[in-house]
Amino acid sequence: MGRYAAIMAEALRNLLDEVAVGQLGFHLARVLPGLDRHAFEAEARAGLHALELKARVQHLSAVLERHLQRVRADDFAAACDALEAALAPPGTVPWGEAPRGPADPAAGLAGWVVWPLTDWVARCGLHEPDRALDALHAMTQRFTAEWAVRPFIERHPERTWARLAAWCEDPSEHVRRLASEGSRPRLPWGRRLQGLIRDPAPTLPLLARLQDDPSAYVRRSVANHLNDISRDHPEQLLRWLQAHLPQAPAPRRALLRHASRTLIKAGHAQVLAAWGQGEPLAGRATLTLRPGAIALGEAVELRVGLQSQAGSAQPLVIDYAVHHVKADGRTSPKVFKGWTLTLAPGEARVLVRRHALRAISTRRHHPGWHRVTLQVNGQTLAEAGFELLTGG
Repeated sequence: MGRYAAIMAEALRNLLDEVAVGQLGFHLARVLPGLDRHAFEAEARAGLHALELKARVQHLSAVLERHLQRVRADDFAAACDALEAALAPPGTVPWGEAPRGPADPAAGLAGWVVWPLTDWVARCGLHEPDRALDALHAMTQRFTAEWAVRPFIERHPERTWARLAAWCEDPSEHVRRLASEGSRPRLPWGRRLQGLIRDPAPTLPLLARLQDDPSAYVRRSVANHLNDISRDHPEQLLRWLQAHLPQAPAPRRALLRHASRTLIKAGHAQVLAAWGQGEPLAGRATLTLRPGAIALGEAVELRVGLQSQAGSAQPLVIDYAVHHVKADGRTSPKVFKGWTLTLAPGEARVLVRRHALRAISTRRHHPGWHRVTLQVNGQTLAEAGFELLTGG
């Protein structure tokens, strides 16, 4: 794991630390007569330090389940009532944050400490979906319930789709976002919804209602959702662009551009054409790299030369793919965003960018010859390469 990735992982898991456990214990004891706060916090802190973020969520959720059973037996609805009473009033704490000081009875729970509560609802509420979805509606206004709603989509699809449709009109932008984010086929940190990967049709009416939402926060979720769909059904995104891009207002254009990013990087000709960037370059393109060899942690300079031979302006999307060497000697390309520009008639232009190869947790770099290809409006027009001397 690279140094930056290690720092980020540590920062993330410390969002659920001993301070958060203390706040959780304080507010649960406030609304649950009979809860042994000392025992709850001791059990919650046991082994917490060694766990990563998602494991901490699951650990705290399991501890919560055991202590709720002691004071509420199997009364799921009553337990939900208590947890909702422990929440901060909507809007009193910035969404996704929580006070780090002493627990305040007036504040209630908000921010990352609510994640274990939503996880408990997802695990223990599948037999009472209506009450569980009510609880997630409340909790998502303090911290996202996007991961917790997914088991209900799978287990109780008709009820959950009806609820998501109603949430599209909710006064809270966090609830409206949940309708889109919770139903994403490939939600990060969430299990994939294989049924929606095969057929995204159930989500499309939700996205149509939300794509012009007044909240940029909601619209960005819609863009990411459409981008998820484009990975498995590029033709669906193309149809969406054809239906919703013409005469689109500026906020929707920005949403649709973000939704198109994967197919644009992949050089999808029809999607590029929908954005007026599908025509081949009328002219020449060159690519040079310096230096010819680097060690891991160093960078190469990409120098792109463009020469227009057209009598009119040309809108261009210019990306590049680095073909990383794998352990068996084969290569795996990864496309990186380059430039979006308009090349004037007869214009010559030089573009320069540094590309560093650093140790990261998601990719192991292997030494060897790395080919770099230049894509202009989806067409590969030039290539060069460099040697990576050290791996890691």
